[in-house]
Amino acid sequence: MTATGRVLARIETDFAAYQARWMDWLRIPSISAQPAHAADCRTAAEFARRDLADLGFTAAIHETAGQPVVLAHHPGPGDGRGVPRLLFYGHYDVQPPEPLELWTSPPFEPVVVDGPRGKRVVARGAVDDKGQASMWLGALRAWVEETGGLPVPVTVLIEGEEEIGSPSLEAFLDAERARLGADVVVVSDTSTWDIDTPAVTTRLRGLVYLEVRLRAAQRDLHSGLFGGAAQNAVNLLARALTALVDAKGRVMLPGFYDGVAETPAEQRAEWDRLGYDEAAFLGRIGLRHPAGEAGRGGLERRWARPTCDVNGIWGGYAGPGAKTVIAAEAGAKVSFRLVPGQEPDQVIAAFKQFITAQVPDDAKLDFEVFSSARAIEVPRDSRFVTAAQEALAAEYGRPAALIGSGGSIPVVESFKRLLGLDSLLLGFGLDDDQTHSPNEKFEVRCFHHGLRTHARLIGQLGGA
Repeated sequence: MTATGRVLARIETDFAAYQARWMDWLRIPSISAQPAHAADCRTAAEFARRDLADLGFTAAIHETAGQPVVLAHHPGPGDGRGVPRLLFYGHYDVQPPEPLELWTSPPFEPVVVDGPRGKRVVARGAVDDKGQASMWLGALRAWVEETGGLPVPVTVLIEGEEEIGSPSLEAFLDAERARLGADVVVVSDTSTWDIDTPAVTTRLRGLVYLEVRLRAAQRDLHSGLFGGAAQNAVNLLARALTALVDAKGRVMLPGFYDGVAETPAEQRAEWDRLGYDEAAFLGRIGLRHPAGEAGRGGLERRWARPTCDVNGIWGGYAGPGAKTVIAAEAGAKVSFRLVPGQEPDQVIAAFKQFITAQVPDDAKLDFEVFSSARAIEVPRDSRFVTAAQEALAAEYGRPAALIGSGGSIPVVESFKRLLGLDSLLLGFGLDDDQTHSPNEKFEVRCFHHGLRTHARLIGQLGGA
């Protein structure tokens, strides 16, 4: 039996232990957005550090301006035989669990329940990202415990601020370049196509997220005394925001589509063969009518076209009963999902100019940018993408699809820009995992496949 075959057999024998270690990590409420959980974030980091040290990694916790980072290294075979160096990335922080009343079980007391596709684990972080990081941590453990080492050199980076935009990570990457040498970054924080069809994600949309605040009069005004005379901040801002997207779903910022290439016909045909059912996708969330650019396919709109959305809006009186005021202030949060060819700074500048042009010159505007990241496209012919496709095909018994993601993982862009590294986006989540929502879950079958696939990939890249 090959070394990889022995490792896979070890996973089957010890699978309950891998699942138990995953659930122990889930019990730590490592919520990076809430200062009250700073100690829990450190506990979650220490959990990972201890796990890696137990496997023979040189592992340490590094302080940052925010939550600590776990950095660990294993030399692999150490014989200089030219195998690739892998950098595994994950995050231990999770989203806040609120609203708590919508959970069917306490969010930090993981439970195994029956679902339509077998057993699933329900807890905050079940899939994002403790579950997916636990897959490759388990694969590393299986290799070390079965063979006494790893067939490739491995560096592990686990951060604690991904869910709040990774504000401390770029400074850490820049400072630790010498310790982060690798040939590729392996990231499991994305989704597969479906529970039976494996996939490698080769494109991520970028992101611009900002807030605009508008002030008209010096104070809220009586709508009977001032109605018809004074500008209403809510009306002004709502009209400006409505003008951002036309009736056909096109974003109206000047120059917004400059540099945006058409999706190659071959790629559209490949996505069409996946059999995407948009009616079913929307039906699961109670909708029937799609949004986005008219005349384009559902997957193209989600994976390869840019978007603009108002994520929140406020102003005036919104309490119980009536209060007849003309609002002096209004605000909104707006996000843009970007595709290759778009520069975040240019989109930010165009948005500011567009909103300014829509309102009277005596209205005062303030803008605040919360995050920005370019889109990412991984070369489809990369040796690492090919290796992942082969590992997935061997595990699932069917070819792996090359898919896109409508979401953004800003750290992937940071790895490319700061370290010159492409990322291998090897995810096993599903669309119905309720990521960031109450009752987040991860199918045990997906966890099992992910654990075995990572073990296969490590062996394949190490010639084992």
